[in-house]
Amino acid sequence: MASVKKVVVLDYGSGNLRSAERALTRVGADVTVTGDPHAALEADGLVVPGVGAFAACMAGLKAVDGPRVIGRRLAGSRPVLGVCVGMQVLFERGVEHGQDAEGCGEWPGVVEQLQAPVLPHMGWNTVQAPQKTVLFDGLEYQRFYFVHSYGVRNFPLGSEGAPSPLAPPLVTWAEHGDRFVAGVENGALSATQFHPEKSGDAGAQLLTNWLQTLS
Repeated sequence: MASVKKVVVLDYGSGNLRSAERALTRVGADVTVTGDPHAALEADGLVVPGVGAFAACMAGLKAVDGPRVIGRRLAGSRPVLGVCVGMQVLFERGVEHGQDAEGCGEWPGVVEQLQAPVLPHMGWNTVQAPQKTVLFDGLEYQRFYFVHSYGVRNFPLGSEGAPSPLAPPLVTWAEHGDRFVAGVENGALSATQFHPEKSGDAGAQLLTNWLQTLS
């Protein structure tokens, strides 16, 4: 019988913490919601949620030493999952309302306003996952729930190659007005622009797929 995985949902003042906690508990994780850096470092998996403005989320993340915790986990190949703005802050920069804010810099790329006739992009949407995906295994025709006006529209590192620290990331795309990054798998670091915790059975399967990557 597989052991129960210990997951920390990082509390840095942003994100649907209780929704994430419930969704992860439902698929079998032992979940703690905390801003404690030691607990975040020691858990089998770390989930970084996020809602609101990029710069505000980065400020909150820095206040709990989040960028260093994420970096240390990844240096030891310890899984991290970013969600919504928790995905966006993993990139180099976010440009929002004229403010250019520095992100965690785990991936190159700029978070910017989507070029779409209607914003925010709110509701269910399909995604185009690459071959060899782990997160989206068995979910090729499913819809996921998005709520955002900003995203990453250009990700030059993305390829169809195998996900590993030495290979280009696997990138999943979606469209609203134009194309944007809906998910990334890059060794121990994974992220989704949509909310798995609000995406019903498809979101639950994605979280299950992620839990199965935790050692």
